[in-house]
Amino acid sequence: MMSSIEQAHRVRIDYEVIESLIEPNSSVLDIGCGDGQLLANLIVDKNIKGEGVELDERLVLDCVIRGLPVIQQDIDQGLGNYAHKSFDYVILSQTLQTTKETEKVLKELLRIGKKVIVSFPNFAHWRCRLQLLLTGKAPVTKQLPFEWCNSPNIHCLSLKDFENFCKKLGVELERKIPLAKANLNPVKFAPNLFAEQVIYVVSKERTHFF
Repeated sequence: MMSSIEQAHRVRIDYEVIESLIEPNSSVLDIGCGDGQLLANLIVDKNIKGEGVELDERLVLDCVIRGLPVIQQDIDQGLGNYAHKSFDYVILSQTLQTTKETEKVLKELLRIGKKVIVSFPNFAHWRCRLQLLLTGKAPVTKQLPFEWCNSPNIHCLSLKDFENFCKKLGVELERKIPLAKANLNPVKFAPNLFAEQVIYVVSKERTHFF
C-alpha cells in the first residue's frame, strides 16, 4: 500500500473534481483517506455523512484529533465490516496502483458503494514513455515523483489498462475525466497519451456511458 505520508504530499488536483461529483447530503466512504483533507472538505462543502479508512497510524491519529471518523485498516485484507450498498459513494483516490489485491479491492468497493470514484496516475503519459525510451530507466515525473526503489506504486497502469480491467469484471464506466497538470478541464484528445491522471466513476449497474 502507498505510504500515506507520501500520498498526502501528492499533487491533488483530483480533490476538486471528485468533490464536484458528490451529491450534497450523501454518504461517503473515503478509502486511503490520508490526512483526511478530502473528507473534511466534503463534510463542510457538501454536508456529507462521511467515514475514512487509512493504513498509516500517524495519519489516522491526525484525522481523529481533527474530529474526523477514520479507522485504521488495510483494504487488501477486505472490508467485511461494511454492509452491502451502505454508502452512496466510495472514493479510492490515488491508491488503486498501490493495492496488492486489486481485483478483490475493487469488487469490495462496488459491493459497499452504489458508485465508486477511482483516481490514479497515468503511467502511459507521454513523459513517462519518453523518459523510458531515451534513458532506459523507470520514469520520474511530477505525478510519479518516486524512484523505482522507493515507489509505493506496485502496478503501472494506464487508462486503457483500467478500462480493460473493468470490462473483464463487468464493471460499468459511468464517467471518465482525464486531467493534465493543474488544469481542471478534461483532456479530450488522446487522453491515454496526454492525461497525467484520471478519475473514473464506476458502478455495477448500467446507467450511462461517457
